[in-house]
Amino acid sequence: MGGRIEASSPIFFTKPADALIGNNSSIAFPLACSELHHEVELVIALNQPLLKADTETCRAAIFGMATGIDLTRRDLQAIAKRNGQPWDTAKAFDHSAPMGDIVQTQEFPTNPDLAISLWVNGQLRQSANINQMIWPVEKLLSQLSHLFQLLPGDLVFTGTPSGVGSVRPGDKITAMVEGTEELNIQICPSE
Repeated sequence: MGGRIEASSPIFFTKPADALIGNNSSIAFPLACSELHHEVELVIALNQPLLKADTETCRAAIFGMATGIDLTRRDLQAIAKRNGQPWDTAKAFDHSAPMGDIVQTQEFPTNPDLAISLWVNGQLRQSANINQMIWPVEKLLSQLSHLFQLLPGDLVFTGTPSGVGSVRPGDKITAMVEGTEELNIQICPSE
């Protein structure tokens, strides 16, 4: 969803715990950044450990879902990509993972038909359906569980549709994954 398949497996990166910030928050424009981008994503919360798990086991380990936004310092990511470096400075900064409340799911569907959207200042920027994802949720979790042990309470942001774009101080962002609460944040000037 929103990208080209250039590898046989997804690209994974991590964000620290202080990247998480709740709904209706104000977020300072990050330091060392001239180009900040939004990426709306479905967030999956786990309630069981996963290690080398198959897709059925992964689906059963899903506790709930939420709307999230992966904020990215795109300028720093471009430099890292060009130099073959890790994306840590582009992805893992303070408050770079706004997220709404987790909605518990009885059973996560195999091919979820859920709309996913993002607006900046009331203008629609991203709109798609979760069933259009390049990597289905349970396949992402399975592949990730073959790299790391996943634990109850882990949160997995799952990918974004096309329409990613820049945001500036003063911008109000609204994001939504159908079946979860609307997520609202505002970008403020740097501190």
